[in-house]
Amino acid sequence: MKANSSNAKGMNRRNFIASSGGAMLILAAGTSPSILKGAEILTIPSLPYPENALEPIISAKTVSVHYGKHHKGYLDNLNKLISGTEFADMTLELIIQKTSGQTDKAAIFNNAAQTWNHTFYWRSMNPNGGGEPPKSLLEKIESSFGSFDECKKQIVSAATTLFGSGWVWLVVDGKVLKVVKTSNAEVPFVSGMKPLLTMDVWEHAYYLDYQNRRADFIAATLDKLINWNFAVKNFEATM
Repeated sequence: MKANSSNAKGMNRRNFIASSGGAMLILAAGTSPSILKGAEILTIPSLPYPENALEPIISAKTVSVHYGKHHKGYLDNLNKLISGTEFADMTLELIIQKTSGQTDKAAIFNNAAQTWNHTFYWRSMNPNGGGEPPKSLLEKIESSFGSFDECKKQIVSAATTLFGSGWVWLVVDGKVLKVVKTSNAEVPFVSGMKPLLTMDVWEHAYYLDYQNRRADFIAATLDKLINWNFAVKNFEATM
């Protein structure tokens, strides 16, 4: 499956800004995103870069399987689960908020949250990423963590100590930045935190390339791919 920014017609009915705790998180591939409206079928945006753009850190094969099978699989499951229900006309974010913590709606929550998480994840990386964040975010990182290096250490530590599957996030929590980890499909915005970027530590995100070397995958992504410009846009939206 080929999915890149020039192939936007494939899965692009809902290019969107996701609202999390009042912060508008820019997720759309284009420059004029629109807020999700309820409709018959949810879709996901195309990848913001070609499948091979993240090589050699993440292979085209991993991206193809991750996006085309896992990400799209969550979306397909969600559409089946919400068809004909009260959730069919809700935004993706509202579905997540309405089903969070509801044991009888766990399947809907898990598939909705994983759909959202993955869209956010793809935009948390960039082929020309890595390095230091722009000044405004760097200053906030230094005031919250003491140094940029300490922030990165906490991200790597959170990723390597998370048991099983889940996500590591840089978030705004109140007036400070924090690194948090969530298990399985959980998302920070249901707890009032505002995500700036995320890293996927489910095995399907890295196993074809790194096998059990999760720490190497996280370190390489931080050094070469992390999209600090995306994080800055999300940070500025919280101010």
